[in-house]
Amino acid sequence: MEELGGLLLPVVFLVILYVLLIRPQQKRRKEHQRMVTTASVGDDIVTIGGLHGRIIALSDDTMDIAVDADEDVVMRYERSSLGRIVQDEPDAADEPDEPDQS
Repeated sequence: MEELGGLLLPVVFLVILYVLLIRPQQKRRKEHQRMVTTASVGDDIVTIGGLHGRIIALSDDTMDIAVDADEDVVMRYERSSLGRIVQDEPDAADEPDEPDQS
C-alpha cells in the first residue's frame, strides 16, 4: 500500500504539469500554425518583432510585406514570424450616431 502512495504523488504532479503547462502550449502552437497557413495576400499583419505591414506575396516558407502605404518598402520574412493578423475595425465615422438618452 505504501508503494502505491509513493507512486501517487509523482503521477499527480505530472498530471498537474500537463494540464497547466503542456496542454495550453500545444493549443497556442496549433492556433499559430493555423494562422500562418491561413494568411493570405492583402492581410494586414504584425510580426512577432512588432513590424506592421501588408502581405503582398506568399511562398511556402516566406512572405513579402509592404511596410508603407505606397508599397515602396518591401521586406521578406519567414511565415513563422507572423505574430497576428490585424482585423478590420469599423471606423467611428462609419457608425451611425446614437440618439442622446438625456
